[in-house]
Amino acid sequence: MKKVTLFGTLNTMFIALFSLICTIPMLLVLMVSFTDEKAIQLNGYQLFPEKLSLGAYKLLLLGSTPLYQSYMISILITVAGTLLAVFITAAAGYTLSSRHVKYRNHLAMFFFVTMVFNTGIVPWYLISTGLGLRNTIWALIIPSMIFNPFNLFLVRNYMKQIPDTLTEAARIDGANDFYIALRIFFPLSLPVLATVTLFYGIGYWNNWFNAIMLVDNKDLFPLQFLLFKLNSEISMIQSMQRTMSEVATTLPAESVKMATAILTIGPIVFFYPFLQKYFIKGLLIGSVKE
Repeated sequence: MKKVTLFGTLNTMFIALFSLICTIPMLLVLMVSFTDEKAIQLNGYQLFPEKLSLGAYKLLLLGSTPLYQSYMISILITVAGTLLAVFITAAAGYTLSSRHVKYRNHLAMFFFVTMVFNTGIVPWYLISTGLGLRNTIWALIIPSMIFNPFNLFLVRNYMKQIPDTLTEAARIDGANDFYIALRIFFPLSLPVLATVTLFYGIGYWNNWFNAIMLVDNKDLFPLQFLLFKLNSEISMIQSMQRTMSEVATTLPAESVKMATAILTIGPIVFFYPFLQKYFIKGLLIGSVKE
């Protein structure tokens, strides 16, 4: 039987209290999304609103905006982009961690420079349009697909901890680099790959900049950009009508913002628990050890 100590009890109470404090903002966002707009204007944000309303969700889910199509677009680019980005990062990490690659340190320095210096948006835009990505689904995938240098070094540092004896034994048996990476290094690096998968997945899911710069076709709008556009239009209508009539006060502007947050973070919240243990382990080991 485990001994209960005063420190353990106080520590548990502190963690429980801290967790509750971290949960309150999320609960507040959820409750405000179900609050009537007039009640928000009168009483502000409340955990226990005096009047509930589904107006924000009706506007988002039953309105004229192609929300469901944008959801599918976001899911498609998140899944496809994340898988491609993780594979490229894993392959590059294996290359830089392999002692058989002669100029691996020079290549690592090349990627490190890109973490320090940024060429800016103009070259990025010219290259993207020069590749013919404008108004295509690839405009939402390829510009963000090239691996992040931080993720690359995270994977490389983790793979450097894998014993060389495994590689040598596989080479003696006639295995090539592709087989070694796919059947030995990638499975053993599952924690850190799960970590970068979460990084890339969140990045693709929250990305709206590519749509602003490269997409004009409404059928290709991702969820984040569509909701950003909808919120901007509601704010504009309110500004135009505030001095003309009381119609603007009935528009669920604040509740729509909160409902937008709930709809966009929902998939990430449900997805994270499956990767939590890998995320913590991969982040710690990959970033600390050399």
